[in-house]
Amino acid sequence: MGKALDGVRIIDLTQFEAGTSCTQLLAWLGADVIKVEELTHGDPGRYGNTNIPGVDSGYFINLNGNKRSITLDLKQQRGKEIFFDLVKQGDIVTENLAPGTLERLGLGYDVLSEVNPRIILARIKGFGTYGPYSDYKSFDMIAQATGGSMAVTGWPDDPPTRPGATIGDTGTGLHAAVGILAALWQRQATGKGQVLEVAMQDAVLNLTRVAMANFNETHASRPRTGNNTSGLPGTRTYRCKPGGSDDYIYLAAMPRRLNLWLALMRAIGGEELADDPNYSDFDWIVEHTDEINNMIETWTMERDKYEVFHILGKAGVPCGPTLNAVDIYSDPQLAAREMIVTLEHPERGPFMVPGCPVKMSDSAAEPSIAPSLGQHTDEVLGEILGFGPEELAELREQHLIK
Repeated sequence: MGKALDGVRIIDLTQFEAGTSCTQLLAWLGADVIKVEELTHGDPGRYGNTNIPGVDSGYFINLNGNKRSITLDLKQQRGKEIFFDLVKQGDIVTENLAPGTLERLGLGYDVLSEVNPRIILARIKGFGTYGPYSDYKSFDMIAQATGGSMAVTGWPDDPPTRPGATIGDTGTGLHAAVGILAALWQRQATGKGQVLEVAMQDAVLNLTRVAMANFNETHASRPRTGNNTSGLPGTRTYRCKPGGSDDYIYLAAMPRRLNLWLALMRAIGGEELADDPNYSDFDWIVEHTDEINNMIETWTMERDKYEVFHILGKAGVPCGPTLNAVDIYSDPQLAAREMIVTLEHPERGPFMVPGCPVKMSDSAAEPSIAPSLGQHTDEVLGEILGFGPEELAELREQHLIK
């Protein structure tokens, strides 16, 4: 069986993260993603954070696997014509350029749909293409601030805190991927493409909606609660041996869920503690929150986070060690699920990257390394548009391709 998205072709104008995470997921699932880049540097993500001058950054490599890269000067009329020829053979155009850039290039949907009425234009913007903020630029941290996630992250007396996960960027990209699949499905019935857009602010709000779910009842903002959203014992991070910066485990043994709570008590104190009627009395537990938290942390500090994880996990207590990058890249669970894979990079050698999180039984993703700038220009223009060596050489002389 082929890949799930075999036959779907994406003409990809995305850069940095919000757009590239969208198209990478679709590439993992089998879409032919043709990344169209400018000639000199390509996607700015290639060189922005690289530790080796002239070599693609780990940031770029992590976001652009399984794609093909071509270079094309879209500011020249001939470059636009070649782009339109690709659009005729494509299903989706994706972009997350600065506000107004696509229109200034003469590549708006009114033009693209004339070229190919079936084309789907997927747009990722900081604040969308309409509304009072639509002309403003955005990055992940701006989306997290304006979408609500910062306001509910951190401790009560500390400033709003940006979560470490890039939910403003990759979170938006995943929303856009869902929209693309929906538009493709609808096109099967209508035969017509359409524009779909996802604003980064909108996507973050969607991911933060549970933290704001009680607004209609309270008409107030929920205060920040750090790592203990309920304020109850057994539902927060606890230090573990040897006490390093990431030697913590998060427990979710909620006292209102008596089976989970007593499983924790039994694991740390045996049947004697679990059978103590006080530890089944919710009001007593609340009154003794600090005392119980100290008891739990005394137990966790005698063990490392993995020992705690396995003891409590086997006892039926929901918990998880706080894994940092060193832990993640050596985690046996992630390795077993092929979520950390090693690929060969032409300049960096063996390079570990996260794999595809969507596991399909009949069409498993096969991660491949991100392309070098323009690596597939000749291949794509020859395969799709029929350009031969002489025409490709002429395009290079005209500085239309690299």
